[in-house]
Parts: sequence; structure tokens; C-alpha cells
Amino acid sequence: MNIVVLVKQVPDTWSDRKLTDADHTLDRGSADAVLDEINERAVEEALKLKEAGDGEVTVVCMGPERATDAIRKALSMGVDKAVHLSDEALHGSCAVQTARALAKVIGTLGEVDLVVAGNEATDGTVGAVPAMIAEVLGMPELTHARKLTVEGSTVSIERETDDAITLLQAELPAVVSVNEKINEPRYPSFKGIMAAKKKPVTTMAIGDAGIAASEVGLANATSTVTASRPRPPREAGQVVTDEGDGAAKLVEYLVGQKLI
Repeated sequence: MNIVVLVKQVPDTWSDRKLTDADHTLDRGSADAVLDEINERAVEEALKLKEAGDGEVTVVCMGPERATDAIRKALSMGVDKAVHLSDEALHGSCAVQTARALAKVIGTLGEVDLVVAGNEATDGTVGAVPAMIAEVLGMPELTHARKLTVEGSTVSIERETDDAITLLQAELPAVVSVNEKINEPRYPSFKGIMAAKKKPVTTMAIGDAGIAASEVGLANATSTVTASRPRPPREAGQVVTDEGDGAAKLVEYLVGQKLI
């Protein structure tokens, strides 16, 4: 089975994340960069499928040059090879452009049986890119999976909602997105880290994938940020001293804040 996993390098959740002043896109240099945590789970799930039978796992990443660090993390976990779509023309691409670009890269990989992705990345949290990729590729989509199985040519998932556990099935090839409950990703071993250095990573520009410059980039994006400002600093709170009238003072404060 030929499995493709979509991965993304994102700013560390614990870092100070901000937008640039110039064009209000993500300031990637302002924060530590890591492999998205839900993408790690997508990689883990693909590796489990591979280990259960014959197959090959390829990671596909769209991002700047420094995204190779995230790719190497996936390779050290046990992925076989990687494709890195990296081009200055991609800067500022929206979710729609990203989905179309990734679909074109997947189209260069030959016959793909399964595409696995995280249901959303922790930087943009759009949560729609896997579904859009499935639409572009003409594949069925099974989203927000907490459990994934493949038997023969059928892929099945469990999706948890507030009301029930939904069981979904589709015939391969298909696109599956997983959530944070799917598994606990493995830690790369020293052997895996050393082996990753020898695994093939193909770097593609947009032209290599058949993507025109007019299809990507901030100038052609379907959505842009027009203005941004830092979150205001937290103001000091007001201390209510109870001298027998604490309840009245508290109610007075809440009324003043229009909370009651």
C-alpha cells in the first residue's frame, strides 16, 4: 500500500507567535518551529498501517527551507521518503491554494492508495485542507478519525461527536484526517535519527509540480489579513475587601462591567 502523509512545520505552541508588520503573514522567524503535533499522530498511524502489512510511507510537506527539520523528524520516526514543496512564490498562500498545490504534488507520486493528514494544524486551525484535497483529487474523505483501519480495499474510521460514535467506510484510494485521540506518536530512536540522514528527500519548486505562479501566493490568495495588532496586556484586577459589605461591592462591580 502506498501511503502519503501530509505534514507541516508550525511555530511551537509555547513560543511567542506573531504576524509580520509588512504583510500580516506568519512571522516564522519569531518562534521555534516544530512538526505539528497532530501531524505526528498522522505519521504514527501511517507507520502502524505499514507495519501491519506491506507498504511504503511518503511524507509531503509544503513550506520554506527550514521545514526540512520537520521532514527529518518524520523520517526518523520511520517514514521511507519525503517530498518538500518549497518555493518563494508560495509565501502567503491561503488554505484553498495550499490544498490545490498539495494535490498536484500528490499527483506526481504515482498510484496513491491512502492520504493521511491531521484534521487541522495548530497555527491556522482551518480544519478544511484535507477535505479540500480530497475534493481536488476526486477521492472520498473520512475526517476527524479517532481510529483507523484498512482491510483489503476498504478503509474504515471511527469519528467521535458530542452525540455518538460514527462509523465511516470508503473504498481506496481515499483521504483520511485524524485527530489528537488517534494515538500517541513514537519517539524517534537514535538508529532512526541516523537512518533518516540517508533517506531520500525530493525538493520541488512549483514548476516541478505543474503549479503556475498565478495559482499560489499572497497576491492571488482567496483570503488575506488586512490588519493586525498585538493582544493588549492584561490589566490589574480590582481587589474587593469584605468589611461586611463584600457581596454588595461584588455585585456593584459586576453591574459596572455589564456582566449582570
